[in-house]
Amino acid sequence: MLHLNVVNETDSLKAVVLGTAKSPGPVPTPESAYDPKSLEHILAGTYPTEEDMIREMDAFDQVLKKHGVKVYRPEVIKDCNQIFSRDIAFVIDNKLVKANILPDRENEFQAIMHVLDAIAPENILYPPEEVHVEGGDVMPWNDYLFVGTYTKPDYPDYITARTNKAAVEYLQRQFPDKKVKSFELRKSNINAKENALHLDCCFQPVGKDKAILHRNGFLVQEEYEWLVNFFGKDNIFEITQDEMYQMFSNVFSISPEVVVSEKNFTRLNDWLRAQGFTVEEIPYSEIAKQEGLLRCSTLPLIRE
Repeated sequence: MLHLNVVNETDSLKAVVLGTAKSPGPVPTPESAYDPKSLEHILAGTYPTEEDMIREMDAFDQVLKKHGVKVYRPEVIKDCNQIFSRDIAFVIDNKLVKANILPDRENEFQAIMHVLDAIAPENILYPPEEVHVEGGDVMPWNDYLFVGTYTKPDYPDYITARTNKAAVEYLQRQFPDKKVKSFELRKSNINAKENALHLDCCFQPVGKDKAILHRNGFLVQEEYEWLVNFFGKDNIFEITQDEMYQMFSNVFSISPEVVVSEKNFTRLNDWLRAQGFTVEEIPYSEIAKQEGLLRCSTLPLIRE
């Protein structure tokens, strides 16, 4: 049996589901794009190839295994993009929560049934239909649960709005011991530089007390300031709009000391090393074209 345990973003990783880039299907049509960055690359003819994405994910897989992590992969569904396993489920404490995602991604959840079968059924939560939530918006941080959301009346107009107010309330009910802190995110269907698809596109903790942050990803200035005060100004690496667009905040922690990052994130990687982190650099810029990066590709199951 798998004994789930995830209380924060950085404790030592023991087991994870890493997505797969095999058989992602043809280049999507512009009408079927899930986010503005994918749309941009579809229109420009620069959408990533299966071969390039497999190569990048293999590099990630090797780094995880080098650090002794047990890596599970989804069963491959023909012509289905299964890279972003964070979208389909997430773990808080000892519970796995099934994400209520875009309906045509339901098959992706079925593709990790070999993992789910090893989890006690009472530890898998299935939110009701009105709860819209994706793992990129949900960040356990010890006593806190940070949740990215969008609660304005035009929520249904944004394919980029993935987590609603009902989700924030549901998580508070399911995890009454957590302090659930929600953050309104900036959304755009057409401009990737003005769109924080998930909370991890503009914020992520690293180590024990540091964070990567982008001010403009937050709609409410006070909520951004709350995070600055929580971590302390000197512990924050503030990224630019262009760095948010490149997904600088979407790195992945294997432990409080080890961070996996994209090899072109020079300014960030230099800062991380200056803070004492070991930085495992890998190529991931092709996958980034789909507005997701390292954290998005992982579903941590056990951290200790």
